[in-house]
Amino acid sequence: MVTVISLGGSIVAPDGVDAVFVKNFTDLIRSFIEADSNRHFIFVVGGGAPARNYQKAYREIAANRLRDDQADWIGIMATRLNAQLIKAVMCEWCNQDVVTNPCEVDPLTGRVLVAAGWKPGFSTDYDAVLLAERFGADMVINLSNIEKVYTADPKTDPDARPIDEITWADFRAITGDEWVPGKNVPFDPVASRHAEKIKLKVICAGGRDLENLRKILRGENFTGTTIF
Repeated sequence: MVTVISLGGSIVAPDGVDAVFVKNFTDLIRSFIEADSNRHFIFVVGGGAPARNYQKAYREIAANRLRDDQADWIGIMATRLNAQLIKAVMCEWCNQDVVTNPCEVDPLTGRVLVAAGWKPGFSTDYDAVLLAERFGADMVINLSNIEKVYTADPKTDPDARPIDEITWADFRAITGDEWVPGKNVPFDPVASRHAEKIKLKVICAGGRDLENLRKILRGENFTGTTIF
């Protein structure tokens, strides 16, 4: 069984690295690996504060010479740093290099595989969808700093309501289809299109609630939004 987790950079490195979270998260994963010899995990790690801070600096410095592909590359490099940290912490279970191209990845040889950003045009969510497709996973668990998808941005719309389940068509109507580097949406629009195409389920949940993640991994009732 392969479980794919899109691990938001905002919970790995919200400002600096959240070492306590990383330790507790990896300890939880270890407990599942040790309990079930057939369980494998793929983590696709986002860029978090390093990506946002360096992209912000680029926008300030470059001003009227901005290029989206360059902003994307900055974010991608941040994902690779965060991913290398997760790989190092899980090194006894992860014996492969950090994956930077989900279309050119070897078969799993360890219990954990760690991936990072690939190329401009989308976020690590899309990499997670491609890896789920490659390794036959039926869903992606998307962990971020939000507990559920809302009908609108709750920070700006007081009438925004949390959603327990939503179809891809309705989800894409909320988030749109355009990718912008650093765009803050529950799930990347490019990834959403492909997930809908291959009929992949995605669970969006708050990444810091590790007891909730435990419930998701056990197939129990959880707090979050299921997109299908």
